[in-house]
Amino acid sequence: VGSEMCIRDRFRTCEKLHNMKFVEIKLDHLQQAVDESGKNTPTLKKMKIMFGLMYDYAVMHEIVTADKRDMVRYVDITKAGNPNAYNRKPFNKKQINMVWKVKDSNTYYSVILMLIYTGVRIGELLDLKKEDVHFDERWFYVRESKTESGIREVPIAEKVVPFFQYWLDRDCEYLICTPDDKHFLYRNYYDSYWTPLMEELKLQHRPHDTRHTCVSLLTEAGVDERIIKKIVGHKGQGVTETVYTHIELPFKLEAINKI
Repeated sequence: VGSEMCIRDRFRTCEKLHNMKFVEIKLDHLQQAVDESGKNTPTLKKMKIMFGLMYDYAVMHEIVTADKRDMVRYVDITKAGNPNAYNRKPFNKKQINMVWKVKDSNTYYSVILMLIYTGVRIGELLDLKKEDVHFDERWFYVRESKTESGIREVPIAEKVVPFFQYWLDRDCEYLICTPDDKHFLYRNYYDSYWTPLMEELKLQHRPHDTRHTCVSLLTEAGVDERIIKKIVGHKGQGVTETVYTHIELPFKLEAINKI
């Protein structure tokens, strides 16, 4: 599988799984770790091998049943991500306008715009509970994230306020939900909603591209880099900068409304 350093690197790539109980990890969780890794095919092959070895160990020590081991072979690594590839680029202005023009034709176009104008990771949005949305004050709290700096207050841009209102009115514990008001699994959202909408618009983007788009729009609007980091929760912030503090919210709101 490679050197200890390589194994550690692949383990860090699965950071979102670190706090989960092994018996609670499902195929969808493994797939999301792969899809959001940004790694190329050779690395993902090794990552899949690592999953297999972990499940071999778990079966051997009766942590999970033998049939759970078979789950690993269904992890799809054919859509490998590369940070420098076309599908990691931000939406351009023309493409953003395309989404705005068709937003009323399908409810789930609103999710794309919410991602663009908040800069949150797709997992952060799908796992956002309504209790963490402070609609009147125009912000929501990301309680769980891939990184420490990802735990943050995110401002709600005026442009997407109607979309937040729509989803808040749905009968679901989570903000974004399936048509029958259930919590979304990442793979369900990606395969059944994101991909068909991208094909409909003839675009080649992944959900993470919306995050790059938000950063690009904020940068173009002249927003201070420190504020951008606080909005999107980028790595690189000091520990003192990641403290949950309401005093920064007005600056974040002012910044997000510039795009």
